[in-house]
Amino acid sequence: MKQNRFNQNQTPLFTALMKYAKDGTIPFHVPGHKQGRGNRELQSILGETCLNIDLTCMEDLDNICNPVSVIKEAQALAAELYEADNAFFLVNGTTSGIQAMIMSVCEPGDKIIIPRNAHKSAIGGIIMSGAEPIYIEPEIDEYLGIAMGVKPETVAQALERHPDAKAVFIINPTYYGIASNLKAIVNIAHAYHVPVVVDEAHGAHLLFSDKLPLSAMQAGADLAASSTHKLGGSLTQSSILLHQGSLINPKKVKAVLNLTQTTSPSYILLASLDIARKQLAQHGREMVKRTYDLALWAREQISKIDGLYVMGTEVISEPGDFTLDPTKIVVNVRALGLSGYDVEKILRKQYRIQLELSDLFNIIALVSIGDDETTLGHLIKALEEIANSQKLKNVVKYFIPLPAIPEAVISPRQAFYSETKTLPLNEAEGEISAEMIMAYPPGIPIICPGERITQDIIDYVNVLRSEMAELQGTEDPEVKQIKVLNKRLVLIQNKDNIAEQVI
Repeated sequence: MKQNRFNQNQTPLFTALMKYAKDGTIPFHVPGHKQGRGNRELQSILGETCLNIDLTCMEDLDNICNPVSVIKEAQALAAELYEADNAFFLVNGTTSGIQAMIMSVCEPGDKIIIPRNAHKSAIGGIIMSGAEPIYIEPEIDEYLGIAMGVKPETVAQALERHPDAKAVFIINPTYYGIASNLKAIVNIAHAYHVPVVVDEAHGAHLLFSDKLPLSAMQAGADLAASSTHKLGGSLTQSSILLHQGSLINPKKVKAVLNLTQTTSPSYILLASLDIARKQLAQHGREMVKRTYDLALWAREQISKIDGLYVMGTEVISEPGDFTLDPTKIVVNVRALGLSGYDVEKILRKQYRIQLELSDLFNIIALVSIGDDETTLGHLIKALEEIANSQKLKNVVKYFIPLPAIPEAVISPRQAFYSETKTLPLNEAEGEISAEMIMAYPPGIPIICPGERITQDIIDYVNVLRSEMAELQGTEDPEVKQIKVLNKRLVLIQNKDNIAEQVI
């Protein structure tokens, strides 16, 4: 890590908020609860200090749209800690950061190279920017039934075919803890003078251990949206967008954020970023080391349980292409004759344990700086009891593979703004989707706007529904209906002309 130039023990924003509260200033400004006096029940639940610092933009508290004092100082401290040139605090979650990254590099019609297993927020960014996605296929592990990382040569081939692409989008790491060889990908993209923007929602801790995959900034990426709240200790919905280098103008990034982010930010969320950054600066390496060691111990214990398989480095078939974050404990349960959804429900209802994610074959337990031997011990014991209660071993509940990436007929933006009709999903084979469908988490679309619906996709969604998976993306909350393009003849518009295409 670089030598700090600033005093990382400071919390300029949080300190300013506490000073305002202690000064006894009489507020004639929003929020209307006036530091809790207008909502005593809420104050009693959240605490007096919390409501006292639920404030708004003013001179001594700075303004997130144009920070010049304490927010600017807090962001500079975060940039230094994360080895970036610039840091932008986010209170709309990493979703807003991902969308801002895409909108900062792409105008309508511009190409962006992006893995097909990107989060739905990236598809939202593509719709808002009007970019044309050039999808690249991640590697697939058939046994686990999950998408892995993206090989550097896959990115190189995409850039060779599309040297006019405006950016490469990479996930570091995936929801399942798989990290691509980001440094190699960055070097390839930069050889084309193409920036790399990174969804680092699950990578806020990477910087603080040499045993973990490289962080986006360490690997030389140009932009990275990092969920500080997921693994860095701040409050839910608070994240940081990091920038470095000259390929992307930070002023453009800030202009985009000012278009999309709220003008009434929660100062409680902003303060949590300031405090979490200080804690990571002071204790990050020791805290992440402890987390790492705990995860390895838990993995070893779970792997001893008959019928359970813990995903490890053996899934990385070609060393150098991918690395693994072991703090994401991925447990395959298919040999028990149960789905991941089954195991998640049993853990929640019978053991009061809530997982990060489940899918048809796996569960994910996320180990963070807030865990200890006690919390992980409960998980290990519960999994052992569940496995021992299953009489049948090696009975796979489902054989259905991940559907193939569907044909992209028109851009997500064009599909989103086209005339549509609603059909039963079971009757929509061959139609062009105007909506997304995904299980959430992880929020990776099975179908995106502009793609042709296949029978394999319909069958896969029906299996997920039978497992009571949390499905999202369609206007129909039950995902039995889907909006599709109304006409077989649509207008396709690009920068130079308008043409008709039969779909």
